[in-house]
Amino acid sequence: MSEIQKITLDNGVRVLVETVGHVKSAAIGLWCKTGSRHELDHEAGITHLIEHMLFKGTERRTAREIAEAIEGRGGSLNAFTDKESTCYYCRALADDVANGVDVLGDMMLHSLIDPEELKREEGVVLEEIKRSEDEPSDHVHELHLENRWGKHPLGKPIIGTPESVSSFSPEDLRKYLDRRYRAENVLLAVAGNVDLDTVRQAAESTLGKIPHTTIDSGLSRPAGKASIDQIDKDVEQVHFCIGTDGASVFDADYYTLAVLDAALGGSMSSRLFQEIREKRGLVYSVGSYTLSYSAGGAYTVYGGTSPQHWPLVQELVRAEFDKMMAEGCNPDELDRTKRHISGSIVLALEGMSSRMMRMSRNELTHGRDIPVDETLAKIEAVTNEAIVELASRILTPELVNTTAIGPFSE
Repeated sequence: MSEIQKITLDNGVRVLVETVGHVKSAAIGLWCKTGSRHELDHEAGITHLIEHMLFKGTERRTAREIAEAIEGRGGSLNAFTDKESTCYYCRALADDVANGVDVLGDMMLHSLIDPEELKREEGVVLEEIKRSEDEPSDHVHELHLENRWGKHPLGKPIIGTPESVSSFSPEDLRKYLDRRYRAENVLLAVAGNVDLDTVRQAAESTLGKIPHTTIDSGLSRPAGKASIDQIDKDVEQVHFCIGTDGASVFDADYYTLAVLDAALGGSMSSRLFQEIREKRGLVYSVGSYTLSYSAGGAYTVYGGTSPQHWPLVQELVRAEFDKMMAEGCNPDELDRTKRHISGSIVLALEGMSSRMMRMSRNELTHGRDIPVDETLAKIEAVTNEAIVELASRILTPELVNTTAIGPFSE
């Protein structure tokens, strides 16, 4: 396993490098530890809008020149915003890493935030909101978290609302950038055929003057509420989420929940897939997932089914919850599930982007590298007794909420 090297620039920007000599490329991620949970009430969606705007031109490059500076040299460029972080990332050939760092740093630090471009991009985000609302299989997940956590910062939609997105001025974006895009929040991570000196020089010249000092306020744990929310919409299927609170990234039962999730709905061999799709043919899609943040988490079962099958699908999900609470996993199932999770982790490390993402998230969350062997050992250490205890704590009916979008008026 290759070693991850870490340095900190004089201003506090962290730099991680994992050298993998047998590949001919590198994945570069420029992160800021800021997301929708850091927004003030009147700023809903501003983090995501800023992500869009940083592609729209800098003092040195037009929007087209930003794209060509990466794609025209054989690479790819993208970004994402989540509830606790934002990442601007690219893939580059091995001899082009310094250029990739320069382009990403230029976007982060020297964006023009042009008023006309902002109005256009607000329109783009408004279309993105409409598209999401037109796709109930996507929209139900956002609604589910809103219904569960209400006005808690982790319950707010990342994309914002039409009203908030339409209200921002260039000065609003600049104030947020000045408040959150500070050196202590910024992390550069590179994985691939590259050496530390190359990345250090590029980082110092590009990121070495970011101002530091920022204050991160603490966040209370969101308390989920049980409810049943059915939204009527003229669609063919009922798209649903059934869920409960999960584990934060710091909780002792983080890995126990990972095993429980994988056994219930994490693959084609999981209980929900086998019972509801394979055995009964009631759905095309069904599964489960966990969301884990610094202050809390959520566990969710999702799927889509015909309106006439919706009552039965709810009963079957509840039955699987009850079985997990009563019995957990049998020994063979537990072994298979652990191996499935471990295999997924190891196989992902074949890709440089996965390596970059893994080391970045570990640094942003825990402030250290977590060796793969340590993670695999914690998965292997999960016992059936721990699964039963956790299931009995989070899957009881009075803690579970349901959100569904479907043709309920018919």
